[in-house]
Amino acid sequence: MGSTEDAKVLALIAAAPEPGTPDDTDVFLNAMPIPDLASLWCVLQRLNRRDQTSGAWAAKLYFDHLPHRKPDRALDLALEVLRAESDKATVMQLNDKFMLALMYAHGAQMIDRIEREAKDNARLRWLLGGIHFGPDEACQRRIEAVADSRGWRADAIARRTPQHPLDYGAMSVEQLAQAWVAQYSKSDRDRDDNFSAMMDYERELREEDPDKAIDLIVGILKIEVNPVLLSLLAAGPLEDVISMETIERIEREARADQRFHAFLGGVWYYRASDELKARLDALVGDNRW
Repeated sequence: MGSTEDAKVLALIAAAPEPGTPDDTDVFLNAMPIPDLASLWCVLQRLNRRDQTSGAWAAKLYFDHLPHRKPDRALDLALEVLRAESDKATVMQLNDKFMLALMYAHGAQMIDRIEREAKDNARLRWLLGGIHFGPDEACQRRIEAVADSRGWRADAIARRTPQHPLDYGAMSVEQLAQAWVAQYSKSDRDRDDNFSAMMDYERELREEDPDKAIDLIVGILKIEVNPVLLSLLAAGPLEDVISMETIERIEREARADQRFHAFLGGVWYYRASDELKARLDALVGDNRW
């Protein structure tokens, strides 16, 4: 599917009535023909974090639930994606949650149909190569008997391997902030080992150099305003670095920078010690997101 077709599907999401409840979304999407539903699923895999909308989130939640609630419709969708979608990275997202959830919840019920479909469907056999468990040992053996595990592994390695591996330890704080924004803006489909390395480097900073971890957060705030990314920053790196060892630095930043002060409203700290909680309460007040 090309960018023009993606734009058409995104326009459909934008034009759809805002769902009042998840049930409204289910009714709307359950009535959608499988080819259209598969097109929507594919577009959502390519949608980066910056472009997420409430409609896109509602649709994603529907697809998360579909393998549990409607296993045959879920498999119909997977087969249509395999038939119609040429972009391999997009198709591989079927195994991120979708097919794994289907097999975990309904593998024993679905394995007969999956075997029949796989007999003459090489792409399905390839996809099954990424499923490493079943609801029981017998079902797992049946999956392994039809799966193209070697083909899947080769493609999975190629997908994870970045063309240009990034050395975060050699970057300035300004470069790190730009790299963080770039990596966290990507859709799950487009994340490779550079994203994993960024997460590892964040953990290393938090444990070994928390001041630099806070420098990075401040640097990101200087260049980023997207609410989705800022929510990820508050609920992840900032929340994780706050401790009794760093609270004085946090207080100084909050006094010096009104935006940083407001940003603390996105942090949850109900598990903090009483002393730390009191100091954060004094900073945050009623300014909670």
